[in-house]
Amino acid sequence: MTIVLVVAVDAEAAAVGTREGVHVVTAGVGRTNAAIATTLASQKDQVHAVISVGVAGALPGSNLNIGDLIGANFCVYAEEGIETPTGFQDMSSLGFSLGDFSGNDVPCDPHLIQAVQDLVPIGRIATVATCSGTDEAADRIATRTKCVAEAMEGAAVVHTARRLGVPAIEIRAISNTTGNRESQKWDLPAAFSTLQNALPPILDRLMAVNPE
Repeated sequence: MTIVLVVAVDAEAAAVGTREGVHVVTAGVGRTNAAIATTLASQKDQVHAVISVGVAGALPGSNLNIGDLIGANFCVYAEEGIETPTGFQDMSSLGFSLGDFSGNDVPCDPHLIQAVQDLVPIGRIATVATCSGTDEAADRIATRTKCVAEAMEGAAVVHTARRLGVPAIEIRAISNTTGNRESQKWDLPAAFSTLQNALPPILDRLMAVNPE
């Protein structure tokens, strides 16, 4: 059995490293690349679980600091819906379904969450196509999704794995703040160091999970 780690870029792949029983896939940035890579990897191997792994930006009000780790209970599509004069409406408000889940919230596998929740804080992570480079945008995503962090691939990875019947979860290290671009704080080395140090015990736990 194999655990597939789906990362976006080579630097994330280098941070997570290699080990027996783990297949690291560098998908490229964004939801389409992530979905394609997850599909191909899940078809090639007898996959035990899929994890969307990488860095993320902390959203306002999250109390997350750069270098912190966060795991998802829900990966939330931030932009699927419609902007109206009275505000944003998600897919369920429009009467459409993205999958076998409610609205824009893609649930991570409960067995995987239970296995790691004492090793990593759990919260909602937004999946965005446009990152929050203004205070207004960051506040809007935080309010709309009730998420603590944003990245660009998680919902697509977990959604795709769910469609294929493979347990999945998203785990991120905080590399930056969101909001006005010129005042953002970044520390990619700190986030990569967190992934390098925190992932081994998490992977040990996930390898022992027997999802029903």
